Amino acid sequence: MRNVSRAAALAAAFMLVSAVAGAAGIDPVLQAKLDARMAAVKALAADPVVVEAVKAVNATARPEYADMTQEKWVSLSVLDPLVRPLTRNDAANTLKTKKADEVSEAFVSAASGVKVAFLSKPTNWSHKGKPKHDVPMTGKTWQGEIEMDESTGVQQIQVSVPVLEGGKPIGSLVVGFAVAKLR
Repeated sequence: MRNVSRAAALAAAFMLVSAVAGAAGIDPVLQAKLDARMAAVKALAADPVVVEAVKAVNATARPEYADMTQEKWVSLSVLDPLVRPLTRNDAANTLKTKKADEVSEAFVSAASGVKVAFLSKPTNWSHKGKPKHDVPMTGKTWQGEIEMDESTGVQQIQVSVPVLEGGKPIGSLVVGFAVAKLR
């Protein structure tokens, strides 16, 4: 009888894990494809151009962004003089030149969570207080669930990794992968 209850408990646990994985929408094949791309994401975060850009923003707050709020950020167009430089700096150019086809978005944040560079304007000016920034700032990687991204309009999975200097996190890199292109 004991083996039957153990088998039932294991079956129930398996069903629970399967239900949670199914709810997140990340099947094992999709997860394996995502895992295979993590080395490239980590390499991008370690690119010297990206690291130097984060260090520069961490060292000196840019005066033109001193009064930036989320409300103001949302109101800015992609052509605004406060937005465009973040798509045209050296770090943004590095993101563009190393962008894989399945990448739907990528952005680099300083330690404070404010943007350093991006491919296209993200929904938020700062991601401080959100796991996609806070987890990498502890030196770990983070992965979200499948979601419809507000800024790109693409169903994607975001991952983020720390930007490191001397083994210590100084910022974060978030990369969104288009689910349709991964499948």
